[in-house]
Amino acid sequence: MPTVADSSAPSAQQDWVSRYADEVIAESERRAPGKPVVVASGLSPSGPIHLGNLREVMTPHLVADEIRRRGHEVRHLISWDDYDRYRKVPNGVPGTDASWSEHIGKPLTSVPAPAGSAYPNWAEHFKAAMVEALGEMGVEFDGISQTAQYTSGVYREQILHAMKHRGDIDAILAQYRTKKAPAKQQQKPKDEAEVEAAEGSGAASEDDGSGGAGGYYPYKPFCGQCGKDLTTVTSYDDESTELAYTCTLDGYTETVRLSEFNRGKLVWKVDWPMRWAYEGVIFEPSGVDHSSPGSSFQVGGQIVSIFGGEQPIGPMYAFVGISGMAKMSSSKGGVPTPGDALEIMEPQILRWLYARRRPNQSFKIAFDQEIQRLYDEWDKLAGKVADGSVLPADAAAYSRAVGTAAGELEPTERPLPYRTLASVADVTAGDERQTLRILAELDPENPVTDLSVVRPRLDKAETWISKYVPAESRTVVRSEPDTEALAALDEESRKSVQLLLDGLDSHWSLDGLTHLVYGVPKVQAGFPADATAKELPAEIKVAQRTFFALLYHLLVGRDTGPRLPTLLLAVGADRVRRLLGA
Repeated sequence: MPTVADSSAPSAQQDWVSRYADEVIAESERRAPGKPVVVASGLSPSGPIHLGNLREVMTPHLVADEIRRRGHEVRHLISWDDYDRYRKVPNGVPGTDASWSEHIGKPLTSVPAPAGSAYPNWAEHFKAAMVEALGEMGVEFDGISQTAQYTSGVYREQILHAMKHRGDIDAILAQYRTKKAPAKQQQKPKDEAEVEAAEGSGAASEDDGSGGAGGYYPYKPFCGQCGKDLTTVTSYDDESTELAYTCTLDGYTETVRLSEFNRGKLVWKVDWPMRWAYEGVIFEPSGVDHSSPGSSFQVGGQIVSIFGGEQPIGPMYAFVGISGMAKMSSSKGGVPTPGDALEIMEPQILRWLYARRRPNQSFKIAFDQEIQRLYDEWDKLAGKVADGSVLPADAAAYSRAVGTAAGELEPTERPLPYRTLASVADVTAGDERQTLRILAELDPENPVTDLSVVRPRLDKAETWISKYVPAESRTVVRSEPDTEALAALDEESRKSVQLLLDGLDSHWSLDGLTHLVYGVPKVQAGFPADATAKELPAEIKVAQRTFFALLYHLLVGRDTGPRLPTLLLAVGADRVRRLLGA
């Protein structure tokens, strides 16, 4: 796979990643000179962590990697918000049923994993899949379990400080409780999926600690009896740190010393800015809904000063969609995850999708036929990199896709066109012997002699065909000739089929068959087979489409199918002759 120069070179400084890296380095030197640069992401393993959540990780990852390439020490923190409350049972998660609703209100790490899982709890089950995908994509990070942080007392001083300054926090929050966002015109109504994806961790819908009978408290204990956070703090003494609470679910009451108590957490809108200050975060992105008054990011920008910190810089990122699918939500089953995407595309391609678009630009990830066009675009870019004609910003995005500061990701040694591999996989149903035969005949002068050189791209294409192409769209080659259709052919159609059959042996390669199938209608119309489009009347295109439809019907019983040259190679010369009536 072609490579490009280090993306920190001046010629590559035109992309969004480099601009943010400049700002982050400067801001880090101002706030914490001599210390590692800290960037952060937050993920809630409340269900499948989807491709929209991945933007929460990839945005700081790309910036952190650019900073590493420039020789700076940098930490990318991923806070696993596994001490968040279990809010609802996601739809469509295998191994769960309605009985999981009894756990609503417990920390995610206290909820059983789906039945059959190898992991000890709900959070670890969904975290594991994301960790595996990030490893495949070359994303380096320091993971922080918020369950471990809270239950070990790491945040004790911060919690006591928040309780001491609860009046100041309440005053900030009060500015927004009755403030409504200005009316905005929207093309589509906002749904729950959009809100969840925008808020990033998924915890932002929690309450802010207001509404308690004993006043405002930014801390919420988990009940000592039922283990849920359906509790109300009724009193707190700053001197002794004695805190009393009541569980609104079962009536359980308890009085504890907060200076020794670790079974609870700060409410989300206080928890997030507390962590900014504690970790010294310089850069962290946020979802688009943080532009509204009272959003977690905006409120946090004021609350963070109570903890002696500053709000991170960072963009608001737009939604990530799926071709042919509705908006994604981690609370709904069947939503594609990074692991799903990596089954059908190489990690370089998935990295490229996030690197080439600015964070505020939405984009879609293709699980339908568009994936073939995406790969064509990627291969064309690789060609431009190889011949030096690539634009600087495109070169930077390519460089960030194919590797990191630690080195290049393992590429496919011989990256044949994805659409070709998909067509072969479609016709052969994954039969390795047939696949190798066809790939060896694509380019007789440089034949594929071992399938390992076309992997992992071949594997991705085979998975796409088997999992995402509907059965009715799969290609099934006829087992016997359609004698009735052959007998009904008019004279011109017979001649076109014979011209194809006469040229098979001398054109038996991908390029040769391409030339042949496009050339037959030209020759029949009295033009040279290699005549260009500019030299031909418009009627020739119509004749080509008619000829292609005829071949598809005789070979696979439909009017369309895989690219004809690939299909012919896949079927094999002898079988093509038999099906075409030779």
